[in-house]
Amino acid sequence: MEYGYFFTGFPGFICNQLIREVLKRNELNCIVYVLVLQSMMDKAVKERQAIISELGLKDEAFVIIEGDITQPSLMIAKDNLEWLNEKVTHVFHLAAIYDLAVPRDIAFTINVTGTKNVNGLVKGLTHLQRYVYFSTAYVVGKREGTLYETELIRPGSFKNHYEETKYEAEVLVDKLKEEIPITIIRPGIVKGHSQTGETIKFDGPYFMMNFLERLRFLPLLPKLGKGEAFVNLVPIDYIIQATTYLSFLEKGAGKTYHLTDPHPYRAVEIYSFLMLELMNKKPKGTLPLSVGKWFLSIKPLRKYLGVEKEALDYFTWLGHFDCTQALNDLKGSEIECPDFKAGLKPMTSFYLKQKDNPKYHIQIL
Repeated sequence: MEYGYFFTGFPGFICNQLIREVLKRNELNCIVYVLVLQSMMDKAVKERQAIISELGLKDEAFVIIEGDITQPSLMIAKDNLEWLNEKVTHVFHLAAIYDLAVPRDIAFTINVTGTKNVNGLVKGLTHLQRYVYFSTAYVVGKREGTLYETELIRPGSFKNHYEETKYEAEVLVDKLKEEIPITIIRPGIVKGHSQTGETIKFDGPYFMMNFLERLRFLPLLPKLGKGEAFVNLVPIDYIIQATTYLSFLEKGAGKTYHLTDPHPYRAVEIYSFLMLELMNKKPKGTLPLSVGKWFLSIKPLRKYLGVEKEALDYFTWLGHFDCTQALNDLKGSEIECPDFKAGLKPMTSFYLKQKDNPKYHIQIL
């Protein structure tokens, strides 16, 4: 049987890594279809050629389709839609906007409307075997305590519009579980590869590194608040390997998985690890988070420090992700989440090599 794997989010880093892993782990009797925005076409063509060369694929086994998830029918021509309806067996929906500071209207259009439109495509597929949706563990918003994979509860509030719109989008996907074989992936905060440190952008935990690097000239640096919250950082290689395995696991249909670190560290520990690795120093004293937020409310200062003010909300949020379902279903696969400290040297080494490269730094608004 010929399989058709349809991906949104190409040529993004997570998507292109997932395509590589899916093709390595599964039969190559398949065709990959990627939906690409017109503005990303040049980059997509280059990435497609890199994957074809790397894996020895035939040219016709990797098809780029111009489209836009925010538009009806994904802006795919009717004849192409009819053709895809017969060819696609697996859908991987990764396209989203991940910026913590994103305005609500933009986040809603891409994350919610976009997912609604992808759902529409999925429902028309004749030979669908699995629909894999990339959500986030942080759909829990400001709910705290132990948070389970089996729950999808609207919180009283969210820390930002990214969380809110990813929650709304997951609700739309979750409603289809009774009629479509769906696997929902909820990653923690994604960081670079555990062995090489490679990443595509310096956000998430890299905000701490930006902060430390910009202020390394100071004789001492304080902690940011008490830092008692657990910050769940997960390397990209674990996310990719686990997603690929669970997406083709028969009992994975109908389930939601937390791809989170089962043994995360507290914010203050991560901050201290990074400071020691980057500067060979330990933090001294404590800067109240309220003061830190006030400083980051000043646009020139947060741009200089390379830190989004929304990132500080994760230093005080006391939630813990239970990932029992994921761990149970990964048993026997030899896929495990590496300890954060094991990937600390590659992470900092990659950062130091690329810290002056603007392509890795996101725009701080």
